[in-house]
Amino acid sequence: MKRSNPTWTRDDLETPPGRRRAWRHLLFTDHGILRFFYDNSHEIAPGKMWRTYQPSPRHLKNWAAKGVKTVINLRGEKPSGFLYLEEEACERLGLHFITFKTFSREAPTKEILHAARKLFDEITYPAVMHCKSGADRAGLMSALYMFFREGVAFDDALEQLSFRYGHVRQGKTGVIDFALEQFIDYAKANGKSLSSVEDFFEWVDEVYDPAAAKEQFHSTGWGDFLTERILRRE
Repeated sequence: MKRSNPTWTRDDLETPPGRRRAWRHLLFTDHGILRFFYDNSHEIAPGKMWRTYQPSPRHLKNWAAKGVKTVINLRGEKPSGFLYLEEEACERLGLHFITFKTFSREAPTKEILHAARKLFDEITYPAVMHCKSGADRAGLMSALYMFFREGVAFDDALEQLSFRYGHVRQGKTGVIDFALEQFIDYAKANGKSLSSVEDFFEWVDEVYDPAAAKEQFHSTGWGDFLTERILRRE
């Protein structure tokens, strides 16, 4: 008989067995132990913004020592040991913890694109944002940050979605690239500026169809094998 997944509550951290279970969840179920050997953390805007993977309490202590004020969790609020350890550590360290859920296998919705702009306008910097591995959702938000806040042209900002950071555009995660690159085609065909945030949102509001983009996108077999079976992306 298949064993059901255990439920999680914040009260689990109040007992030694519950705390040990949360750490096992972070280190083994969530592959946190691998992050001791592979550091996929990058400063994308000097002194202002970093991108990274799921941080442990020790990682968060290091981020606080760098002067980080805000931690943006892109994974959502699904009950989990790693989430509750992160929340607890942020509170202890005086870090502002924000959950902003994004998706690695979906074309970003219009609502997410607008909300990301608002988020970057309102948070306290310096900040760090993370997903599970620091590759796909962190790549999406890093590209948007560079475009919205740093004035980087849209096509150059999309370099945040690259294999250098572990992003595999040939797998299901490539739907992010496929969807956003449609703005580049639109801008070139209609005399719009790839440096204009207003032109971008004109496209988002009047042209962009995320459902159609997902339907049109096709990943490759080897890309899916890499992201789904080897890397086991969330």
